[in-house]
Parts: sequence; C-alpha cells; structure tokens
Amino acid sequence: MLYHSMTTVSLFTAGVTILFIWFASRKNPFVAAYSFIRELFISRKFLILFAMMVGILLVNSVELKWETALNLKADYTHWFLAIEGDFVKNFQQFFHAHWVTEVTAFFYVIVFQALMIASLGIYASGKNMVYVHAVCYTVILNYLVAIPFYLFFPINEVWSYAPSGVSFYMYEVFPNFDAAYRPLSGINNCFPSLHTSISVSMAILAFRSGNHRWAAAAGISAFIIVFAIFYMGIHWLIDMLGGLVLATVATTLAVRWAQRSAYRNELPLKVESTI
Repeated sequence: MLYHSMTTVSLFTAGVTILFIWFASRKNPFVAAYSFIRELFISRKFLILFAMMVGILLVNSVELKWETALNLKADYTHWFLAIEGDFVKNFQQFFHAHWVTEVTAFFYVIVFQALMIASLGIYASGKNMVYVHAVCYTVILNYLVAIPFYLFFPINEVWSYAPSGVSFYMYEVFPNFDAAYRPLSGINNCFPSLHTSISVSMAILAFRSGNHRWAAAAGISAFIIVFAIFYMGIHWLIDMLGGLVLATVATTLAVRWAQRSAYRNELPLKVESTI
C-alpha cells in the first residue's frame, strides 16, 4: 500500500522530486543535487540561510509539544463555521469519488513536500541563486507567520468539528494517517493553511523565475493541493484565503531579499590606473 508508512511516503516523495527536477530543468537530477550542495560549501550566506530554513522546520515539528505545555483551552472554530456554513461539506460531497480521493491524497501528502525540495534543485541546477535564496526565505516567512497562529489562534480541521457534518476522506486511502502523518501537523493547526501558502508560494516563484515548464507543473500541483484541502475536509475556506494572502506577501518579500543576499560581495576585476 502506498501509504503504509512514512518510509513509503518518503520514497515516493523522492521519486516525484527527481521527476520534477528532470522535467523542469531537463538535466540529470543528481547534477542539480551537486550544484545545490556545492553552493552550501562555497557560500556562507546561503549556508546560514539554509540552516535558518531547516531550523524553522524543526521549530514547527515541536510546535505541538509547545501547545501541550501551554495548555491553552481556546477554540475559535465555531467562528469559521458561522461565517462559512456548509461550504466544505457541499464541496466534498459534490466531487466525492474513490479515484478523486486517490489523486488528492497523493498530492496532499507527497507532491506538497516534493514541490519545496524540487524548487531548490531546479533553481540550483540553473545556477539561479536568487530563486534558491527566495525559496528559503519564503519557507521561513510562511512558518514564522503560521506558528504563532497555531499556538494562540487554534482552529480545528473541518472534519473534526462535528457540527460541520464533514467527513475525512483521507482514511479511505490512508487509514494509518493519524499514526503516521498526524504528528507532523496538529488537528487544530488550520489557519492559515500552510498547504495552500507553501504550494501557491512555490507556484508564484516558479512563474516569476521564467521557467515555463516548472511554472506549469507547480501551478497545476498547487491547484490540486488547494482542491484537496477542501475535498479531504481538512481546511476551511478562510484558511485557504489566509494562505493565499500569506503566499503573496511571503514571495514578494522573499524575492526582494533574495536579490540582495544571493550575490556575493566581490572586488571588481578591473582596476583603473591614474596618472
């Protein structure tokens, strides 16, 4: 079974990442990996930036422990239901079919992760260090904004809030979801939707980079992932809108900062003489 364990999920993520890099760069994916690793060794700025990105991802992984330690009892989910009504319930029931569940689960669990990893490889293979840096800044900004909301403004996933009447279709294809994947994301970590913000961010960067093949692949992937968050009964419409705003702001700032940080301060090669 594809979703038998996170080991299997990781293997498929690696496979999709390799496919993305090959399709978008038309180069050997291992050359892309070499270019990325080489940049880590020759650029102190990039090494620090990449370490910061890994650090914020590690912080996110312990966010659930912080929630437990803080012992906060707030729950604002009823606000979202009062505003949206049955949007998610009607959406998922209209499109429900087993093959749709298979496709959306694949994109939600596997392609989402591959988008971030492949973006780094694709831009590194083309020596487009502005966008390699931009990916790192974007991920950092997304999580820096989202984590405080998850801690102090908890919103439960739609399916887990009984009055919504929504089902969790992920169980149809990934029955071990709670044990294998749930530790990576709390059930009340809904607003803003990071699946929306990260996937749309990668698509925006792809379009701005000028790589048309990657823009098409990332754009289609982001669209399906956003579709999946409603179809699976995970996110509210407000979560998605918050994710879109976050993606727009994060990528705008990330590209601006990357244009400053990606270039090393080097002495000019030409030395003028005076008489």
